[in-house]
This record gives sequence, structure tokens and C-alpha cells, in this order.
Amino acid sequence: MPFLTTNDDVDLFYNDWGSGRPIVLVHGWPLNADMWAFTANQLVERGHRVVAYDRRGFGRSEQPGQGYDYDTFSDDLANIMDFLQLENAVLAGFSMGGGEVARYMSRHQPNGKRVAKAALISAVTPYMAKDDSNPEGLDPATFEGFVKELNRDRPGFLSGFGKMFYGVKDGSDAVSQAYLDWTLQMAMMGSLRATIACVNAFGTTDFREDMKAFEVPTLIVHGTGDDIVPFETSAKKAASMIANAELKVYEGEPHGLHYTSQQRLVDDIAEFARS
Repeated sequence: MPFLTTNDDVDLFYNDWGSGRPIVLVHGWPLNADMWAFTANQLVERGHRVVAYDRRGFGRSEQPGQGYDYDTFSDDLANIMDFLQLENAVLAGFSMGGGEVARYMSRHQPNGKRVAKAALISAVTPYMAKDDSNPEGLDPATFEGFVKELNRDRPGFLSGFGKMFYGVKDGSDAVSQAYLDWTLQMAMMGSLRATIACVNAFGTTDFREDMKAFEVPTLIVHGTGDDIVPFETSAKKAASMIANAELKVYEGEPHGLHYTSQQRLVDDIAEFARS
């Protein structure tokens, strides 16, 4: 399996498929690069080189005891970009992966021109937590509850979280049990330490200053039925803060629209990469 070693000696697993203009896909919490399987395969078939990697602590990557903050995550992403010598790339982040994209743009893009376009998909940007400066945000007790339940019964919590992730209601068969089981399997490949630390990272990191660094065309995709990262506090605000933003609203779609609207998302990313 392909691995690279980061500047702080952590081994990261990555997939590098196809040829053509590169598209880098950054996965969401608490999954890994496999969440992009359909998207990556389809984009390769459409003539792109597609890179997707497992964040430190998740999937097949090494599980260090530290480094679960967005400066480090963006440095890991920069190591991927540099190691593979990617140029003129489309950098796309899903959910907490949107934070990696944002911090990369402010921390690394000014030093190079590897990224030509960016995409934020169901992303946690610009800022999730409710405080005096962000009264529409989520109550910090939400994230505290995540941590409490992860410590108490991680498989049980993540099983229920998966249903919320895809907007599965009681009696709904829109998402198969097998797909929910696979989602849980991906989630359980991560370490408990990384899973908890990332809740604190995406729940409390303020990306509002990072939004100013998006000087490339940016696609923002979000579902109005997202119960995990609400549209009004994330995509709508991000679109107003990024000068070259194109907002695509998926009416009624949940957080995990990479599956529930998988073909539409592929079409939108491919069109964005071509335009």
C-alpha cells in the first residue's frame, strides 16, 4: 500500500489514481479515504488524477498520540501535495476536511501555486461553535456530548451518528443497512484518541480569517437537510466571505450527500474542474 512520511514522522496512507488534472479529496470525520470510493472512481473515468488519503489517526494511516489540530492537518496535506508534486489541482474537503482546505489556503498556498481551485462540501467552515461572535453556531454542549458518548460507547454512538449523517429516518430504506455498516466499519478503523481530538478540532476551530485566503475559484456544496453541519451557519456564511465562491444548494439533502446525491456531486465537481 502507498504511504508517505510527514515532516513529523507520521505515515499517511493515500490512493493516487488516474491521470490528468489532479483532484485531491479530503475526507470527513470519522471516516477515511474510502468514503470517496464512488466519487474518485467516477472522476478518474472522466479523465482526472484523483488523490485521496487517510487523515492521521484514521483508516490505514498511523495513529500518533498528538497532532490533531488544523495547523498540523494542513501541514500533512501540504506534505501530500509536495510529495506527489501536484500542480493546478482542485482541492476538495468534505465536512471537517473543509477545515484542512481552509487552513491550507492560508498557511501553505501563499508559498506556492499548487491549488488552482477549491471546493467545500458539507464543510464545517467558517466556524461551528456558538459564542458572542457567532450566536448562530452550535452549542458547545453538542460537542461535549459527542465526546462523552464516544468514551462511553463508541460503536453505539457512531452507529446512531451514521443514520443522522445520511438523514435516515425510522422506517426509511433510502440508505441500505449494509452501507450504514460499512460507514461504521470505516469509523471504527480510527483510534479513539484521534476521533475525540478531532471533535474538539472541528468543533472549536475558527476559520473566519482563513476564508480571506481563498483567492481561487471556490465551489461550495451543502444540503439544506444537514442536521450535523447546518447550512445557515456554514455554507451560507462561507459563500458570503469568499470572493470567488459558487454556492450550490442541494435542497433537502443531508450531511452525507456524497452518497445520497453521489452522481450529482460527481457531475458538479467534474464541471467545476473543467470550467
